[in-house]
Amino acid sequence: MEFGILLRDLRNQRGIGIKQLAPVLGVSYTYLSKLEHNQVRPSRDLIGRVARYFDYDQNRLLLAAEKVPLDVIEILRRYPDEAIALLHERFGEHV
Repeated sequence: MEFGILLRDLRNQRGIGIKQLAPVLGVSYTYLSKLEHNQVRPSRDLIGRVARYFDYDQNRLLLAAEKVPLDVIEILRRYPDEAIALLHERFGEHV
């Protein structure tokens, strides 16, 4: 699921309007609207604020925003061959 759709779903589940949520997250409501329509990509910092506000897994939000969690990047840097082999072994049939 794309970040914007996920954000909109979380906001709607909480029953909070876009104009109410924007100042809580420290952004304008027009920027939040662009996020929800996948016109812009959020920063890691904003993703963290969204995760805390909605008590939602930050790694899932990062992936939805097409950003790889930093700990995963470090694993890929340190063990590229092993990480790729493991992913192909486990998920190769799903790609």
